[in-house]
This record gives sequence, structure tokens and C-alpha cells, in this order.
Amino acid sequence: MDSLETTRSPAGDDKEATRFLIIDTESIPDGRLLNLVKYPVENLSEAEAVQRAQDEAREQSKTGSDFVPVTFHYPVAVCVIRVGADFRLQAIKCLDAPEYRPGEIVRKFWQGMALFPRAKLVTFNGRGFDLPLLELAAFRYGCSAAAYFQNSRNRFSGNHLDLLDWLTNFGACRLAGGLNLLSKILGKPGKMDVSGDKVYAMYQEGKRQAINDYCMFDTLDTYFVFLRTRVLSGEITLEKEQALVREEAKSWIASKLEECPALQQYLDNWGDWQAWP
Repeated sequence: MDSLETTRSPAGDDKEATRFLIIDTESIPDGRLLNLVKYPVENLSEAEAVQRAQDEAREQSKTGSDFVPVTFHYPVAVCVIRVGADFRLQAIKCLDAPEYRPGEIVRKFWQGMALFPRAKLVTFNGRGFDLPLLELAAFRYGCSAAAYFQNSRNRFSGNHLDLLDWLTNFGACRLAGGLNLLSKILGKPGKMDVSGDKVYAMYQEGKRQAINDYCMFDTLDTYFVFLRTRVLSGEITLEKEQALVREEAKSWIASKLEECPALQQYLDNWGDWQAWP
């Protein structure tokens, strides 16, 4: 995954070896595909096709969402965080920076996945969105994903931890507020000035860096939510989690400001967890 693989640790070094890959994606609807599948005789522009699909989605949604089904999307941002067996941050990367070309993003993701076949994928709603998006993108661009399809697609025992699945008892309840709510409970930024429904308009305006910064922020939020779920599962203590968050992760993020200046916004909105009420 670009520079992510350059700092790989020896396979026998259990303390430092990468054990988790935390991922998040951002995507946009494909107007050309929408025209071919849904509106083949209507002579719409790509932008008009997307607008039509969004209007139809809004009409059919109980919540007023204009989200077009993931089958019509392609990725415009993928961020990957490497985490060690000791739960420490190792690396963070938005793929194909600074060009952020969709085809290259997808190829780099699946090439990188092949380098870490034993690392567990960690997502938030990855089963419902991020992984179907990346699987279909692999189909679109002809990428091999052999290790992933062999190891990561069993819902209950595969090599993928979907935190939304885990926290809702595999869909038994609805987690209103989602990642944003959980992040803010932990004192982390959550949603700031960008949200997923703004990504398509931002892409049309050429704001690819801002989209990838937003993706990076969501991936960091996912890391901190992951740590708290490991407290719940008994894999680490609350004291260990707080040491990782306050003493290590914060300074690690600060050390990356030169290469990722947008992280300053994340730190500016950082808060420490307090049990409340």
C-alpha cells in the first residue's frame, strides 16, 4: 500500500508485526454506469443521471437519504491504518496520494492486502459498504483479491471485524448515530466540517485532497472505537487503552503533521474521554 509496506516488521516479531488493518473509504456514484443500466434511452449527462438516481433514492427512503446503491459507486478515497499486535499505531496512508486516481487507489489497496494476508481487517459498516465497494471495484478493474476471498468473508469467524456488526449483535439492534456518536462519546472529533453526503459535490469541485483528509479522520475515529471495543472484549484493560490513546496515539499523530498537515484539525478537535453522566 504505497509506503505502508516499506516499514514492515520481520514476520517473527510478534510485538511489532502488523495484526490489524483499519480501513475506511469514500466513493461517488458513477453517472456513466447509471446511464447504461437505469437510463439507457433518456440521453442524460452523467451529472443528470446521478441527480435522477439521487432523487429516486430520496423518494424511496424512509429517512430522506439520497444515497445511491453501492453497486453504482466507485472509490475516490481509501485510507488504511496499520496497527501492531500491541494495538499501537504503525502507519497511516491515503492511497495514491496526491493524485487519488480511482483505478490506482483500487489496485494499490488489493496489492497491499496481499502483503498482509494474516492481518485482520477492521471496519465500521465494512460488510454493508466498504468491502462490497472494494470487491466490485476489484471486479471493475480486474484486480486479484485471492487471500481476502479465502480468509475474510465468513461473517462470524472470518478475518474481518466489522465494528458495527459487533456492537449491534450482528444487526439485532440499530446503532443510531453510528461512528460519529461513538467517536464523540470517546472525546474524539467525529464529524467536523465534512460528512459523507457532501463527498460527491466536493469531488465535482475538484476537492480530492479534502475528501481524503475526511476519509483519514474517519479511519482514525474507527481506530479509537476499535480500542474501546477491545476493552469490552477483555483483550486490553481500560488503563492500557487510555495509555495508548493519551500517551501514544496523540503524540504519534502529532509526529505525522509534516507529512499530513490536515491532522492538525483532528488534534484541534481532540478531547479526552470522561465517563459521563
